[in-house]
Amino acid sequence: MMEFIERELLRVFVGEQEKFNHHPIYEQLVSRALEHGMAGATVFRGLLSFGLRHKVHTSKIFELAGDLPMVVEIVDSTDKIESFLPEIETLLREAGADALVTRETVRQWTT
Repeated sequence: MMEFIERELLRVFVGEQEKFNHHPIYEQLVSRALEHGMAGATVFRGLLSFGLRHKVHTSKIFELAGDLPMVVEIVDSTDKIESFLPEIETLLREAGADALVTRETVRQWTT
């Protein structure tokens, strides 16, 4: 029988040039999510965007030193997401990174 299980989706939007200890933050987020035992994490690279400063970022060839958005999505139970948030906050604060973190309830389809 198929059923839905309630989960939570955590998204972290960060520029691809944002680094901490010489490593991209998006890579560190995935590594830390794995170490924390999270159910899953995926990174998406934006092709075209603008943010708070209203500067357009694009993947077109003429933009050589681009800073495209990276979106890290992590899915797990609300409790696991809640316990992982302090680690994300610490990483972003120590890196001095500009980031946007969002959370939403999602449903996992299972058999």
